Amino acid sequence: MTNKKFSRRNFLRESAIGVAATSAAGAAVGAALSNPGLAAAQTVGVKPADLPDFTIKEVKVYVVDVTNFHRLNSSETGEIVSIVTHDGVEGNYTLGNRGRTEHWLDWAKPNLTGKSVLELLPTLTATSGMKGPGGFGVPRTRLVPPGTGPGGISTRPPAGPGAAPAFGTMTRGGGTWPNNYTAAADICFWDILGKAVNQPVYKILGGGAKDRLMAYASSQHLAAVEDYVADVGKAKALGYKGYKIHPGRGQHTTGPVIPSYVGHMEEIREVRKTVGDEFVLMHDPVQQYNRHEAMTVGRLLDELDYAWFEDPISTVDTEGLVELCAALDVPIHVGEFLYSIADYAEYIKRGALDVVRLIADNVGGMTGSMRVGLLADAFGLECTPHNWGNVLDLAVHFHQELALPNAYWFEMPFPAEWVDRPYHKDRFRIDEEGYVLAPTQPGLGYPIDRDVLDKMVKRIDR
Repeated sequence: MTNKKFSRRNFLRESAIGVAATSAAGAAVGAALSNPGLAAAQTVGVKPADLPDFTIKEVKVYVVDVTNFHRLNSSETGEIVSIVTHDGVEGNYTLGNRGRTEHWLDWAKPNLTGKSVLELLPTLTATSGMKGPGGFGVPRTRLVPPGTGPGGISTRPPAGPGAAPAFGTMTRGGGTWPNNYTAAADICFWDILGKAVNQPVYKILGGGAKDRLMAYASSQHLAAVEDYVADVGKAKALGYKGYKIHPGRGQHTTGPVIPSYVGHMEEIREVRKTVGDEFVLMHDPVQQYNRHEAMTVGRLLDELDYAWFEDPISTVDTEGLVELCAALDVPIHVGEFLYSIADYAEYIKRGALDVVRLIADNVGGMTGSMRVGLLADAFGLECTPHNWGNVLDLAVHFHQELALPNAYWFEMPFPAEWVDRPYHKDRFRIDEEGYVLAPTQPGLGYPIDRDVLDKMVKRIDR
């Protein structure tokens, strides 16, 4: 009998144009994380002493009007972080990709200004985390900066003057996971490092074996069962080699109300019928199901040879996830709702996932994400960073996918136009073979068009 889980994973590996995961690749990533300055210097063949001055001179936030943007993450506020070094190198990232990060400057000014990027980068998003309070995968509470909570009280007292309050996981290093304040800064630091040596971030991280990734179209949560047939047909016609269903309410355009998971199963059948047996399909209900519904849907996914089943039930239901992983052939992807590296280790140990999923903002920015990816690789598991947001959000996860030895796909929000921002010169699109090509420009690789941004900025907070 064919082991579907094994064969599907082989397919995913082959889709990465034959690049195999190696221990050497993982070691290169680990070396870059422990000493980013040395890794950057070695990338361009110079000594660390020859690198520019990485002392942070200024932090600010550009605020643009997002009224006319398709915001794939509803919390996106139009705030673009800017961290500038003494030598004028600027790193950027957008706030609000996963949650409101209010008063980022109140934290950044005392914690970043006057300090060196190279000194902060290895430790800012400490990842030697303890388990989340109250058990694994406990949903995070809202992050509130100092003095802005009910009655002016933060969710947890800040660690020092200007420090961001924490929630989720307290780490041995004194930091927290998750922390959108430090995650945004960490990403800007990597952008600065790449721009300083004129290299894309993924190459500093030890990547370079991959120069492209196969993309799959990742659907919106569409209104009706019937909508998915047209949507997947359009994706296939555009050249995508895979499609992921994000099911909606699971109802027909007309007729009586039916259980949502029953409607989702109709979508699963009709989408497979539309694209044929050789097209790669995935299903992501974003934790909508109970155990019974997930098992029923999962068995259909097995029957129709879907490539994976993502977040089928609540992440906090570890026993249910263990049961699903044991009973189904289709690989179970879990991790978007995990916020501690210790939690990932526990889920792997218990067999509560088959493939590790992650979101950079939740796990310590670029640095934390790469550590999660290496943890997965140490256990022989794939890692699938989450691409869902604006240009810089996708760029961060794309660099991870290019650098990690165990990442093989690029998730493209569909339609791709919804990712675009007018102040970015480059856009994410597939080529004629269905690949997304690696960026060639330095840093995160998708530069801001300053002329356009200047016209769109409502104000600059300093």
